[in-house]
Amino acid sequence: MLRPRDHEVLLTPAEVAALFRVDPKTVTRWAKAGKLTAIRTLGGHRRYRQSEVQALLKTVPGANQPTPTSQSLPASTISAHSVQASPAREF
Repeated sequence: MLRPRDHEVLLTPAEVAALFRVDPKTVTRWAKAGKLTAIRTLGGHRRYRQSEVQALLKTVPGANQPTPTSQSLPASTISAHSVQASPAREF
């Protein structure tokens, strides 16, 4: 199983959707189509690597404006989640 790197910044589907101005369900479809890699939390929720989202955002025509960051947006608009590698759990 692949693990995210230590302290990697992850975004929720809603945060990614806000950056692209699409519905969060569209972000989920992109992940299923292989455009983005979804990381699942222990609770089953999807998270997306900020670096991968920013790379995809640069490929979108007309998206030459700077990518919003947590410093340029109100805290209620975007929040970053970090993941730390933890020992493997056996089920």
